[in-house]
Amino acid sequence: MTDIFERIDSDEEWRQSAFPCCRDRIFLAHAAVTAIPQVAVDAMNHFNVDSSTGELDYSHVLLKQMDEVRDSAARLIECDSDEVALLGPTSLGLSLVANGISWNPGDEIVTYLDDYPANVYPWKDLERKGVKVVFLEPSEVGAITPELVEAAITPKTRLLALASNNFLTGYRLDVEAVGDIARRNEVLFCLDAIQTVGAFPTLAKNVDFLSADSHKWMLGPMTAGIFYVKRSRMEELHPALLGAWNVKCPNFVADNKVDFEPGGRRYEPGVLNSQGLVGMQASMDLLTGIGIDRVAERLMELKAILVSGIENLGLTVVGPAMGTSASGITSCTDPKNPGSVEPLYHALLEADIVASFRHDREGVPHLRFSPHFYNTKSEIAEALEVIRKART
Repeated sequence: MTDIFERIDSDEEWRQSAFPCCRDRIFLAHAAVTAIPQVAVDAMNHFNVDSSTGELDYSHVLLKQMDEVRDSAARLIECDSDEVALLGPTSLGLSLVANGISWNPGDEIVTYLDDYPANVYPWKDLERKGVKVVFLEPSEVGAITPELVEAAITPKTRLLALASNNFLTGYRLDVEAVGDIARRNEVLFCLDAIQTVGAFPTLAKNVDFLSADSHKWMLGPMTAGIFYVKRSRMEELHPALLGAWNVKCPNFVADNKVDFEPGGRRYEPGVLNSQGLVGMQASMDLLTGIGIDRVAERLMELKAILVSGIENLGLTVVGPAMGTSASGITSCTDPKNPGSVEPLYHALLEADIVASFRHDREGVPHLRFSPHFYNTKSEIAEALEVIRKART
């Protein structure tokens, strides 16, 4: 049997069939909104056909199908399936944590202002309840180290709320080390994992809560995602949203008490984005079938080519080029001529190459690349050649 990476690199017809975005463009923006593979499209189309013919049995067949999605999610982040709620976007899961914990005035949350705003505002809003938000101050954007985290913890620290990967600079958090710190200090740990789940091993055992939508590295549709709550924390995290799905109501009749469904379902207040979730499942199964370790290795191989080429073109790579803190995100800028960056982005678009254009807090423009495992070395080379021509 041909290895999938060998087939990606040698069978272009198959690659374009499995990943339709490759037919007309080079897609290097998976840290933004992903291009969905054909296997997920097929799963969603099949679901739609069943829906159009009225063949879906909501009470039995669909519930069983959603449990199968939980199983796939559990394999991806290595947890028990009943610890998974099927919710997206990422901010919904983070907000459930922010609003589900019984806070005391003076409690502290350690987080980072230059993470994606979805992992800032839910915690910042808690200041109205007397919670103190402590922002980490790394030496470089996104460079959150275990040492920096541990130094910020005080006897009043209640929660660490961190991202597994910085969306701009690509600094990847040592989740295992930070998880150890949280346990030693008896502090809760909530992870915004959208920028690593599907790209690098992101294990639930290291955290108490995890939220990730599928529309980035998981190669799934928007508003389909996973929300993990460690079983031992479920009584501590009260469901902030209630409805007929997560509160028991036999025969669809409301009871005079609130009795939550067991496991992750207690955080799902209403009907789910079932169509999107079956697409997410297909993509998750694709990734776990390959092996996340192998996906990560492939991403780092592509990154090495990108970094070398970008530096040879006189641009400055922002964030780690290689090593354990590096990720599939590679951003660059031109410190001597920041205004030259946006034209490079448009030159890529004109060549049907999709990257991302972002700014840091000071307004410095960045060109961000985030290829996935199905991208090829020749695609990276083509993108670099477009930049070379645009800079001459």
